[in-house]
Amino acid sequence: MRAPVINCTLKPSPQTSNTEALAATVIAALRGHGVEVDVVRAVDLNIKPGVETDMGEGDDWPDVHQKVLSSHILIVASPTWLGRPSSVAQRVLERLDALLSETDDEERPVAYNRVAGVLVTGNEDGAHHVISEISGALCDIGFTIPGQSWTYWHLGPGPGPDYLDDERGHDWAVSTGRAMASNLFHAARALNAMPLPAPPS
Repeated sequence: MRAPVINCTLKPSPQTSNTEALAATVIAALRGHGVEVDVVRAVDLNIKPGVETDMGEGDDWPDVHQKVLSSHILIVASPTWLGRPSSVAQRVLERLDALLSETDDEERPVAYNRVAGVLVTGNEDGAHHVISEISGALCDIGFTIPGQSWTYWHLGPGPGPDYLDDERGHDWAVSTGRAMASNLFHAARALNAMPLPAPPS
């Protein structure tokens, strides 16, 4: 079983990403279930604007698209900016929109029978809003969103320290992340054993 984790931090490598630090705890839990995990730091790539799988020369999205199609689990990880998902997360969701027009050999949308979860960090409130926006978009595209397939960390309301600067709340975020990983893994395994059929015509 495979799972890409798309980190939608605004910080290019090699800058430290608080979002990736929290994601590392979920990745460890997934690997404990035998899942092969591939981290994609979207800001390091040339992901062109658009809603097609390939937006032409120089577009790095087709490689990410292939990682998604070869996986059973997808995690979108985003910081909170102005109470919303990052601009990079919005770009990723817009490119995932192309999956709506793709079907498999049984005429099922290609996002069917794949599960998705969301991870959020930030030093202000808004995590539940970010989770709901990203989860809603992934559900629209066709991913299955298991119950409690998310985790987050923040010390809101108002500005405050970053995840890597303050240990408060880490135990809760990590514990919730382990539950997220377990729910994603077992839901993916259930869908693999009994896949959703194509939508009725």
